[in-house]
Amino acid sequence: MAAVFLVTLYEYSPLFYISVVSLCFLVTAAMVLGWFGFDVPVILRSSDETESALPTPEKQMVQVINPFALELGSRAASVTDGTSVRLCCLEPCVLSCFWGCEVSALQGALQTHQHSSRLRTPQDFQEALHLHYHHYQSFHVSSEDSEERHTQIPAEHGITDFGRMPRERYPLVAVLTLAEPEARDTYNIVASVTVIHVPDAKYSLSARLLFQYLLTSQGNMYELKPLFMSADSGGVSWPPDSEQSSTPGEAAEETRREEQSPVLEEDESWSEGVGRDCVVCQNAAVNRVLLPCRHACVCDSCASHFQHCPICRAFVLESFTLMQGPAAEH
Repeated sequence: MAAVFLVTLYEYSPLFYISVVSLCFLVTAAMVLGWFGFDVPVILRSSDETESALPTPEKQMVQVINPFALELGSRAASVTDGTSVRLCCLEPCVLSCFWGCEVSALQGALQTHQHSSRLRTPQDFQEALHLHYHHYQSFHVSSEDSEERHTQIPAEHGITDFGRMPRERYPLVAVLTLAEPEARDTYNIVASVTVIHVPDAKYSLSARLLFQYLLTSQGNMYELKPLFMSADSGGVSWPPDSEQSSTPGEAAEETRREEQSPVLEEDESWSEGVGRDCVVCQNAAVNRVLLPCRHACVCDSCASHFQHCPICRAFVLESFTLMQGPAAEH
């Protein structure tokens, strides 16, 4: 009946025809004006545009100094030939390498640090792991020493692989601790735990860092994860993850922890004060990191206009400021 009424009204009322044409013209004009940046009534805007006007919550960060830095060396890595790591420490430290460390033993050691005794020295880690590893090797590293350290399992152990997936042991766990007691009282971060995959005959995936954790004197644990810079930004930074830290098992157990300010790798352009360009406005420097996708690609002014990441289109729950000043050097 409604359709018959509208058809009849259209046939006998020129005003109805004029009204429909006028309404279509107004809607089309409003859309064109909106594309060119002119303000239009809220009723004509899409839901995405209305949602983007809401501000993204900003996460409060806490600045700490990380005295440890570890990355894989330039040599080829394998279980039989070993692997090399390159260190950069602000204080003299001790590198402890645990080959074939049990996953459950490392989880227990990290839980021990969080809930009971603090792990500050190599001896503390050996006791917490209860000798559930195949081989232990340690190196003393000075604060100015940038030489690569090579570690491997002795041939007499006869270990060529760690079995098929899923495995019960990590190939290599590298632990950095401060060598001097005075430094342990100075820094909030007292140890760094890095889980490294080393290829073998049964699993040839290239060597890489699987997990990185920072342990504090208060019993907290921070998990470090990379920030993803835009394609023309270059470089990757390593801040901690958001409000939860996970243990390194495949079925990770979530534990609450504090936030920490990001650690930024400086390149030549950044150190000279030339900021990386925002991918939206192409004018201001990138100084905002979006969570949970961890893309560092927008400036402060543009971040307030987006509820979706302009790189991966993931929904933005929170964001924090990427510091470029002296705090970024730590």
